[in-house]
Amino acid sequence: MTTRLTLRRPDDWHLHLRDGAMLRAVLPESARHFARAIIMPNLVPPVVTADDAAAYRDRIRAALPEDADFTPLMTLYLTEESDPEDVARAAETGLVTAVKLYPAGATTNSASGVRDMDRVRPVLERMAAIGLPLCVHGEVTDPEVDIFDREAVFIDRVLDPLRRAVPGLRVVMEHLTTSDGVDYVREGGEDLGATITTHHLVINRNHLLVGGIRPHYYCLPVAKRERHRLALRAAATSGAGRFFLGTDSAPHPDHAKETACGCAGCFTATNTLSILAEVFEAEGALDRLEAFTSLNGPDFYRLPRNTGTIALEKGDAVEYPAAIQAGDDRVTVFDPGMPVHWRVVS
Repeated sequence: MTTRLTLRRPDDWHLHLRDGAMLRAVLPESARHFARAIIMPNLVPPVVTADDAAAYRDRIRAALPEDADFTPLMTLYLTEESDPEDVARAAETGLVTAVKLYPAGATTNSASGVRDMDRVRPVLERMAAIGLPLCVHGEVTDPEVDIFDREAVFIDRVLDPLRRAVPGLRVVMEHLTTSDGVDYVREGGEDLGATITTHHLVINRNHLLVGGIRPHYYCLPVAKRERHRLALRAAATSGAGRFFLGTDSAPHPDHAKETACGCAGCFTATNTLSILAEVFEAEGALDRLEAFTSLNGPDFYRLPRNTGTIALEKGDAVEYPAAIQAGDDRVTVFDPGMPVHWRVVS
């Protein structure tokens, strides 16, 4: 029985760090284990221009612990006013690694997102020409569409027509939640990849709703039926190069989660690797964990794989803190609802 794993150091291809006191509190939780992370740009105001991205990168670097070895991979928030030349310059200088598409109103701090895809066509065509990936929050916001169907409808109404209209555009479908998404990525060709979160491998919609509303399991895209969770687990543990880890770790103060209109997001940075090892072991796929966490992402983004390693050991159940402090605020750490026995030891 395997009790020790050595993995090439992992990356997180979808991470929220926020700003200010929250940034300073949550950044060490990711920098402890991850070498790089794609940083989400949905601040208030959002990170739209190259200058915005440079300033945010500087704030992240300033917040890092002194001994941390962590590289923030910056993104730009796509708006209908985004300048193709500014985007291209930011990519060519290495300042940004991707651009993020939020349909307006789809999730936290997405009010500045895109309503009319035709208005961002010039930016997307320039991105296709230079090979800059587009990270997509894949949900429609049409109030007539059931929230549990919004990913599948987005594929049919928005994503597939977009990829046909802008051939060569490299797209990452972020935080997949459905078997529809898994199937689309499997069949989508070499320009399409996808991230899968830790929490969507563990919870389905029952965890959110059975026995009372569980606000710390509320995320967007919302967790779906059990069959979709199983499809995600099969994809993540398959070793297929199109699927890679993006935690979508999204910290909110408890007072903003535990309220009449709670914020969407699960904070998983602290215990992600322990949970993933537990999931992959349960699926008989520990030998494929490194591909999911450390190989497939850099390969899709055309970046070098990390050279360092981390080690995990299996033993008694690991106890993680229930929450961390962010200034005067408390942020609840995601509870997988099961014991985890793997811990990072070096």
